[in-house]
Amino acid sequence: MTGRTIIIHSLDHARAALAASIALGVPVRLRSPSHAAAYLGTTVFREMISAAETDYPSAEFIAVFDCGENPGHALNALRHGIKVVRIRCADEVRARIADIADQMSASLDDFDGPSLDLLDESDPPERCRAWLAAQD
Repeated sequence: MTGRTIIIHSLDHARAALAASIALGVPVRLRSPSHAAAYLGTTVFREMISAAETDYPSAEFIAVFDCGENPGHALNALRHGIKVVRIRCADEVRARIADIADQMSASLDDFDGPSLDLLDESDPPERCRAWLAAQD
């Protein structure tokens, strides 16, 4: 699935992105901030995404959990049901994690294109609409 990437920092951000996605009929990639696995935790991210999906069940999206450079965080995320993780590590280690992810019907995210980071946005719903509307 392709879609414009929106970096979310809260449940409100996830809801704003999914509402805009539905309103415009475009898919979206919800991504946690860089290294979020180290401070947010897998369970918090998983529950945040689950709550947003419950509120917007018709939204077409993928949720990507950023594990920084820590393979342990990536493996923990996969064990706890995260379906798409982002990891930056040595190619050999990454290949092993990709194999494990594949066995769990999960995947690794490699997308490095443009993204909208909602951290300092004063009106996340409007910024999400504008970002998604500008889709090529």
